[in-house]
Amino acid sequence: MPDLALYQPDIPQNTGTILRLAACLGVTVHLIEPAGFPISDSALKRAGMDYLERAAMRRHTSFPEFEIWRQEQKRRLVLLTTKSTNAYTDHAYQTDDILFMGRESTGVPQDIHELADARLTIPMMEGMRSINVAVSAGMALGEALRQTGTFPKSPN
Repeated sequence: MPDLALYQPDIPQNTGTILRLAACLGVTVHLIEPAGFPISDSALKRAGMDYLERAAMRRHTSFPEFEIWRQEQKRRLVLLTTKSTNAYTDHAYQTDDILFMGRESTGVPQDIHELADARLTIPMMEGMRSINVAVSAGMALGEALRQTGTFPKSPN
């Protein structure tokens, strides 16, 4: 099943929303520090509500630590970015992909762009800068889960 990774997130509400999404869909979130807020921040808990305790979150103290883990696990890094012309819906996702979301304020450094196995974007209307990171994560994750057939099974 694809995972999500958040690179040094700035906004606790977005991180909480992504953790809630991940809990509902059974996806692991990799939080790459440092974050722009204390991880125990009450805003993070407020956005994630009672879903946080059910979210699978793995903390990495730095990008190099995350990268060592990722390479050991042989996982593909799929970067969501505004600096691409490859639509996220045109990508062939695999179950071992990690959908990588950049920092809200600055995205990711160029060296991470260069490490990415794929760089994808969400097509937008001309003149628009970006979509909220939590919304973007939901859109891309939904497509990845659909393509890989890894949406959770409904209990009904």
